[in-house]
Order: sequence, then structure tokens, then C-alpha cells
Amino acid sequence: MAAFFAAAALYSSVGHGGASAFLAIMALMGLASDQMRPAALTLNLLVAGFAAWRFIGAGRFDGKLFWPLALGAMPLAFLGGAIRLPEEYYRILLGVVLLLSAVRLAFRSGTGPDAQATRRPAPPVAMAAGAGIGLLAGLTGTGGGIFLSPLMIFLRWTRAETTTGIASLFILVNSAAGLAGNHLVLLHLPPGLPWMLAAAAAGALLGTKLGLRFYDPAILRRALAVVMLIAGLKLVLT
Repeated sequence: MAAFFAAAALYSSVGHGGASAFLAIMALMGLASDQMRPAALTLNLLVAGFAAWRFIGAGRFDGKLFWPLALGAMPLAFLGGAIRLPEEYYRILLGVVLLLSAVRLAFRSGTGPDAQATRRPAPPVAMAAGAGIGLLAGLTGTGGGIFLSPLMIFLRWTRAETTTGIASLFILVNSAAGLAGNHLVLLHLPPGLPWMLAAAAAGALLGTKLGLRFYDPAILRRALAVVMLIAGLKLVLT
């Protein structure tokens, strides 16, 4: 539960739901893959929903960029969530996502304000990007924030500060779509989920408060990257 609290606090501070970290923790706990995806998405709904409320309320949002991304992502997240990959393929795919996420966490820069965006993408481009992220998010049981935030910053679609509100709401709707797709294949939630939700809720309260004060959790981020690296290697190699 301490690990779920720390993950929620860390990820919510930058507008993320924390599904990749929750999946890493559950992989180390040895949960079955048919429980991991819906549990991570349920936790995402709580953490990302709270983060969206806090960051959008603080003015960190761009609706003209968000809606094409979300409209492209949601149908594909639903589709990806409905696809039940064989255990060995799911573990490899999730392991690769966790390893990539660990690298990004370990080497990414701070989350302070960036220069003004020079080019917002055309709606079809944003929808295509959202669709790709949505499919991958649905397949792996994540909300897609670990892919969306760096894409927006790298392509200068918006300011780094504004990505918190966009990413949190994107993760919320994506997680809802992915979870709906998961129910089509009768995936089950783990019995310990209420405790995970309580820990994640407490972490989100702390994380969003720190995020609104421009807190840069570099040390915790790198520590979490180590956990995700271990879990990713465990999934890929075992």
C-alpha cells in the first residue's frame, strides 16, 4: 500500500494517473494479468480524475488540443481493452512499456513551464496521434499519459505546464474506455483493490498539491524508475 501511495503521489504531481507504476507494483506482487489491467485502469480513474479536477481548475488546460486527441483515442482504447492477449504476449508487451517508462522517468527533465507552443497540430494529426496512443494504452492497461506528455512537449504542441491538465483528463477518458473494453472479455478485479484505491487516493491528494506548487520529484521519480525497471525485466525475462 505504501508503494501505491508513493506512485499515486509521484504521478499525480505531473498530471498522470500512475497506471504504469501500478502495473509494475502488481507485477512484483505476482498478480495475474487478467487482474492487472482492470485494476490499473480503475486506479487511474481515481487518480487522474482528481488530478484533472485540480489542474484544470487551476487553468492548466487547452481544450482545442485535448478534444481531437481524446476523440481519436477513446474508440481505440476501448478496442485495445477488449483484446485479451495471450499471457506470454501480454507480459512481453507490458514489460517493454515498463522498461521504456523507466528510461523516461530516469532521464526526463523537470516539469516546470516551457516556452510557448509554436504549433498546435491540425485536428486530424492530433486524432491520429490519440488513436495510436489509445490502442497501446488499451492493450497494456495504461491511460496513455506516459506517451502523450512527452509527445506534446517534444513537438511543442503546448506548454509543459499545460500538459498536466490535458494529460490528466486524457488519461481519465482513456482509462474509462479501456475499462469498458475490459469488461467485454470478463476480466476480474483483485480482492485487495479497495486498499489500493485508498492508498492511491491519499497519494493523489499529496501529489496534486505538490504539483500545483511546481514540485519536481526528481529523486522519487528515479527511485520509481528502478522499481519499474525491475518489474519490466521480470516480465520480459520470466
